[in-house]
Amino acid sequence: MTTSTDAVRLHWENATFFSLEHNGQKYHGEVIANRMEEGLLTIKLNHRVFDIRKDGPLDELIATLGLDKPKVRKLKQLKAPMPGRVVGIVVTVGSEIAVGDPLLTLEAMKMENVLKAEGIGVVKSIAIEVNQVVDKGSLLIEFE
Repeated sequence: MTTSTDAVRLHWENATFFSLEHNGQKYHGEVIANRMEEGLLTIKLNHRVFDIRKDGPLDELIATLGLDKPKVRKLKQLKAPMPGRVVGIVVTVGSEIAVGDPLLTLEAMKMENVLKAEGIGVVKSIAIEVNQVVDKGSLLIEFE
């Protein structure tokens, strides 16, 4: 199948390979990933890879309403997800916390588990100390 406009001529060899002619230059293309349900297409033109995004009809409305931004929850408390021993505390009172920041390390069943923030906040108080043994559900850190 061949498609032409004033400056571009596109010829599909099959569903994956195509050639493109633009202003006298010829390009060989390949569709690497077709994720059109997400509006994404990855192609290779003359050994260079390009990600192409096609917005759907509702994308502008969704962005206008602010629904395209991930929601970040504000932290209130961090409780022990399991019994264990506090090996290290990374934060201090007054520390500003972002999603994914390490807070402390808890040893349980001979394994060290780094507990990370699942939201944002400022450390208000730290209710534990290093080497302290805690039960599941024990308060570890409070946030403002």
